Amino acid sequence: MGRKLAVLGAGSWGSALANVLTENGHHVSIWTRDQAQKNEINSSHTNKHYLPEFIFPNEIVATTDLKKAIEDVEAIVIVIPTSGIRELAQRLNTILDRKVTIVHASKGLERETHKRISTILEEELSSESVTGIVALSGPSHAEEVINRDLTTITAASVDTESARYVQKLFINDYFRVYTNTDIVGVEIGAALKNIIAIGAGIIAGLGYGDNAKAGLVTRGLAEISRLGVEMGADPLTFMGLSGVGDLIVTCTSPHSRNWRAGYQLGKGEAIQTVLDNMGMVVEGVSTTQAAFELAREHEIEMPITEAIYDVLYKDAEVKYVILNLMQREGKAE
Repeated sequence: MGRKLAVLGAGSWGSALANVLTENGHHVSIWTRDQAQKNEINSSHTNKHYLPEFIFPNEIVATTDLKKAIEDVEAIVIVIPTSGIRELAQRLNTILDRKVTIVHASKGLERETHKRISTILEEELSSESVTGIVALSGPSHAEEVINRDLTTITAASVDTESARYVQKLFINDYFRVYTNTDIVGVEIGAALKNIIAIGAGIIAGLGYGDNAKAGLVTRGLAEISRLGVEMGADPLTFMGLSGVGDLIVTCTSPHSRNWRAGYQLGKGEAIQTVLDNMGMVVEGVSTTQAAFELAREHEIEMPITEAIYDVLYKDAEVKYVILNLMQREGKAE
């Protein structure tokens, strides 16, 4: 028997996850702030701004009424930009009248506080309304998931039963879900890989090839691991789906908006022009600031993150930033 579930956020990833859940036999409502988007989903069963070729199942109903979206559901899947999660959690806390499982599939750090998403949710949601908080993360492009391409991701929670529950909700023949208890590592890997993806796009935009890309991804993973372990993560997590797996997919595909943003920067576009043209939130931009400040706070060396910070926030020339990285003093790997 299908479960009654809500997906909060009707972007590309929210749409893809709503589709997976519906195909698994669950009853899904999808919430959006945009009245026009709601009307499009309900009347045409499309979401052309985010997924031009995608047709929603007729069973999915969109609404702009948050209370209606979560009525009688047993799990809520949050798929909105990190910057909006605290405000959404505060709203949820005023209308939740029973315990539900909270799943988030967003990837970032809060710019002002540097906090992980599960921490924000724990702070804003009453324990009386939450059975568990689960992070859903891993190498996954929405454009491929809706085409039923083989995808493997991780459901991470300190509560093993909550992770297993989410695993059962999503798993099917093309969407394989593993569980993990290291939610710190999973969230850090998910957030920081967006920074390295911007760097990978910059390298491609500058015309460099596979050697440069491989070096960036490898040394980027070292940076992610250093900061993650300092924050309490298991180093082995970064060898898994939410670490190296997500890093590979985000740093090698034009599907990634962070990669696309970096590519335009490498071609000489200004960051504000890039963001204006994107039409979607580029999580790596705000995460770069949070990670840069966290690295300073914890005295962790993160030269790639610092270089991308200089490009994004100090208007540094990308070609000189790359040159400075290559001319750093030699050291042991």
